[in-house]
Amino acid sequence: MKKTINILFCIGITFCTFSQFGYSEPKKNSKESSYEFKKVVHLDATPVQSQGYTGTCWSFSALSFFESELIRKGNLDPELLSEMYIVRKAYESKAEKYIRMDGKINFSEGGAFHDIPYVIRNYGIVPLKVYSGLNYGSDRHNHSEMFSLLDGAIQGLLGHLNNRNVKSLTPAWKNALNGILDSYLGDDISEFELEGKKYTPKSYATKIGLNMDDYVSLTSFTNHEVNEECMLAIPDNWAWGKSYNVELNDLMEVCVYALKNGYSLAWGADVSEKGFSFSNGLAINPKDPETISVSGRDNKNFSDAGSEKKSNAFMSPVEEIDVTPEIRQEGYENKTTTDDHGMHIVGLYKDQNDKRYFLVKNSWGTANYPEGFLYVSESYFKWKTINIYLHKDGLSKSMKKKLNLD
Repeated sequence: MKKTINILFCIGITFCTFSQFGYSEPKKNSKESSYEFKKVVHLDATPVQSQGYTGTCWSFSALSFFESELIRKGNLDPELLSEMYIVRKAYESKAEKYIRMDGKINFSEGGAFHDIPYVIRNYGIVPLKVYSGLNYGSDRHNHSEMFSLLDGAIQGLLGHLNNRNVKSLTPAWKNALNGILDSYLGDDISEFELEGKKYTPKSYATKIGLNMDDYVSLTSFTNHEVNEECMLAIPDNWAWGKSYNVELNDLMEVCVYALKNGYSLAWGADVSEKGFSFSNGLAINPKDPETISVSGRDNKNFSDAGSEKKSNAFMSPVEEIDVTPEIRQEGYENKTTTDDHGMHIVGLYKDQNDKRYFLVKNSWGTANYPEGFLYVSESYFKWKTINIYLHKDGLSKSMKKKLNLD
């Protein structure tokens, strides 16, 4: 049942704004580290949050990116946007497509950056304080039980549909699915009040002033034509969103150019490698990965610091692999490069050896040092990036020309 609601107080946010992260130099990835990171660019972002025990990094990272877009456009204190409203509406659409496709596509907690413009165009968006998505007696997101019910319902419906005696489906199944979402995330929003004004999700999307047509996804794989649109063949791309396929060096330089010109980027990547260590505040690609010892394992949603990784490589710079398009493609083809996690690139730094790193805002809370962020080396970025997402005005004129963008 849909209802009109007033502003709710939302908990679970770690109020560590980007400005509080500090600008003193040099910086480190951990207190004991001898890495010295010198700022090149450091853009504003909203507070670090935790996705809890969910596979919804795609929503957290993309909305963090869009909040930075609001800051860039002049709203220096934007309302945080509701990740779980996006998740809820995406589930509704995912389920419909899954049934239409007779279960031949992915139905999971995962998603992609394309999901956010899809939801905003079709349903709108609401502030976080209006829709926290915590309707099950917890102050921390945990979707394991909810997804078990959702998946059970959708698989049961598919099994029912495959019964040779069934001629058609009734429309009631959608209400049943929404009943699960209502129970865990809260009733759907038709109208809400904010600062004395009433909005619908669509009118609020208009109010914040972000044009979803201004944003583009870029990737780099050799099985697609260069500088042409392609559809990434990854399970979580259920909405069949398209990306521009560019040269590997161009992918790196797009990020550098965008950051230097005030544009942050959403970043989809494989975080399952030994060199990715949130607890050490670093993602690197050492020539000798065997120097990194791993104990424990990452959880299935990549929603926390995961396995414990130890190496001198996290304490002082080491030689890294010079990643070529061939090396990158090999990982994609042999399935060692996987679409694991979405994050938000907010800065560009250099270490004492003049090597470039991106400063990345994560959604795993602030228990690590530097408090919810990590430094990602150029080698790791080139090796394990799935795609990036940014405002098209963050592209150089020459890059726009290559892609035939206005």
